[in-house]
Amino acid sequence: MSEAAVAALRAGRAVILPTDTVYGLCASASGSQPSERLYELKGRDPLQPSALLVSDLDILFECVPELRGRAGVIARALLPGPYTLILPNPARRYRWITGATPDAIGVRVPELPPEAERVVAAVGCVVATSANLPGGSDPRRVDDVPRELIEQVGAVIDVGELPGTPSTVLDFTTNEPRVIREGAAPAAAALARVALALA
Repeated sequence: MSEAAVAALRAGRAVILPTDTVYGLCASASGSQPSERLYELKGRDPLQPSALLVSDLDILFECVPELRGRAGVIARALLPGPYTLILPNPARRYRWITGATPDAIGVRVPELPPEAERVVAAVGCVVATSANLPGGSDPRRVDDVPRELIEQVGAVIDVGELPGTPSTVLDFTTNEPRVIREGAAPAAAALARVALALA
């Protein structure tokens, strides 16, 4: 099934992959068209940003070379893990997933199940959002994913039940970090780790 998911992503189709938190709707992030199709499939506002998801930190730094200095320290302090970090994006990379804020980019390096890790590693980077419709619940199981999404994606990787709480979202684009969403890991503990790393 991993091969089918890799082939679908390379062909520009969306797939459903398990992460360390919930099932995600993913597409190749290497060009604008797959992301645009994903947004259309989900009914997501194009001005709403989505996360760039990769399988390890080295690939993240290859995809967004500007994540050095402070941003790199922050990323290394928390990733891999159940976090989405919003970091400065001075080169405005991946503008098709940054929505109305091209100077910032959300990044994810989750501790992926092996089946999903193989897929993401093979394609390099994907755009990822919860495999639900706007306002819908976050899918803990493939059975929780709306049928209209299942029917239109190129592949589905099912590893059974996931924790079901989405990632904790933290914004580090200013000197004072902001908690955008409390999620799978306590934000206060994450901010303490970052403060220690930056000290």
